[in-house]
Order: sequence, then C-alpha cells, then structure tokens
Amino acid sequence: MATGPAEAAERARRFRELALPQLDAAYNLARHLARDADVAEDIVQDAYLRALRGFDGFRGGDPRAWILQIVRNRVYDWARERRLGRTVPLPTGPDDPEDGAGSDLPDPDGATPEQALAEADEAATVQALVARLPEPFREALVLREMEELSYREIAEVTGAPIGTVMSRLARARQMFGEAWRRATGDLRRDA
Repeated sequence: MATGPAEAAERARRFRELALPQLDAAYNLARHLARDADVAEDIVQDAYLRALRGFDGFRGGDPRAWILQIVRNRVYDWARERRLGRTVPLPTGPDDPEDGAGSDLPDPDGATPEQALAEADEAATVQALVARLPEPFREALVLREMEELSYREIAEVTGAPIGTVMSRLARARQMFGEAWRRATGDLRRDA
C-alpha cells in the first residue's frame, strides 16, 4: 500500500510518540537478558527498526509491552545465533568516544566518595546477583521490579500465563533474597 508524505510523517510521529518513551525499558531488558551492554544497544536498535517496519501491524494495546516483546524476541534470536556461531560481537575499547570519558568533575551536591563507592558496590552486587538468576526468573524479575510492568503486561511480553508469571516472580525473589543474604553475610532468614 502506497502512502503519501503526509501519511508517512503521521506514522513516524505516532511511532516516536508510542515507542521512544519505552527506550530505557527496552535497553534495560536487553542488557539484563544479554548480559552485555554493547550487545544490548545493538539488539535495541534492531528491535526498534523491526518495530518501525512493522508499525502498521500494531493494533493498539500497550506499546511498552509490544516493544519489550520485540526486544525479548531479538535477545533470544541473538542468543540462538550466538550458540550456532553465526555472530561475533564487535569489540569496543577505552578509546570509544561514547563511553563518557572526560567527565570526571565532581558533583558538589552529590554523595561523598565513600557513599558513592558504597552505592556503586551495592549496585554491582545487585546486578551480579540478578545476572546469576536463571533466565525465566531473571526476565520476570527485571520486568516487574525494574520496569514495573504488571503481571498481565509481563504475561503479554513473555507469552506465559499470569499464574506462571506470579510463580516465577515468587521464586526469583526467593532466589535473589537467599543470594543477597549470602553475599552480604546476613544469614538471618527474615532479613
């Protein structure tokens, strides 16, 4: 179906309006599932290109769930291709101009160096523990706790029944809690 410039401009506007606000959530999901920031960027870019190409097929509903489902599918495609030896991630190095280098001025209103170090250490521990969760549990935990999706939205993204989503979340929280207590030395059961 041929579209004129006005229709194409309206389509692009609607896509930006619905899809771009989901970019952070898309990257967060890809990063946690792929466990590689650079690969996550590539996956999100590819997912958004696919979403734009297929935008005419979007029939409403939750745009966040729609985009995250595309991202999730692209992560699994990437993992499958990687297992089959079809792709090799591109190396990046410290000379990459987009790595934020050169921004080393302290924020006078920010945390003290000690606080920043403690927060960074805690965040790294959380990231590492989440990364160690088995994939279905990690996926459910990221979508619920980090992206704040409802059970219904998670079910839509993952294609799992709501009961399965609830079960995975309960188990993921339990596994994370046990791992957190071991990592932090807090062995109290009710901690």
